[in-house]
Amino acid sequence: MTNILVAFPKPENCRSMRSILVRSGYPVTAVCTTGAQILNYVEEWDSGIILCGYRMPDYVYSDLLANLPPGFQMLVVASPQHCGEMSSENLLYLSMPFKVNDVVNTVEMMVQAHIRYKKKKRRQPTQRSEADQKIIDAAKALLMERNHMEEYEAHRYLQKTSMENGTNLVETAQMVLSVMQE
Repeated sequence: MTNILVAFPKPENCRSMRSILVRSGYPVTAVCTTGAQILNYVEEWDSGIILCGYRMPDYVYSDLLANLPPGFQMLVVASPQHCGEMSSENLLYLSMPFKVNDVVNTVEMMVQAHIRYKKKKRRQPTQRSEADQKIIDAAKALLMERNHMEEYEAHRYLQKTSMENGTNLVETAQMVLSVMQE
């Protein structure tokens, strides 16, 4: 599911935009009236879409955009004079007045882009710290020594045990080390 956050300075604008999205089948995860609230939600999520106005009481859209981590997209609803100055990779804008269909189609496009982003992120191999890699290597070395396994067999054993137990590879390696070193 894509986290969608609606943020406008006026609560009635938030309610209207939320209503448009919900009626179109897009669940809105949060509604905010300040930039600080947006940033608090962003800290809790790993990615999402922010639909907001040009200016919040405490932030302008560009300041919010600069503070967003990767994985977030922003759709800014603004007057035509402000829309011309906006440009960024993770930023789209709609000029006012807008049609409901324009909002829905733009959000649909952003949701599809978000789904592609999450799939791409999932396919990337996990980057392990040096300490984690040392734990895995030590567990493989112990398995190789005690059970007369080849390196690939020890690695496969750790992977298989990890999947069966629902733990990650490092946790499995730590369990193997603690059990076999007793």
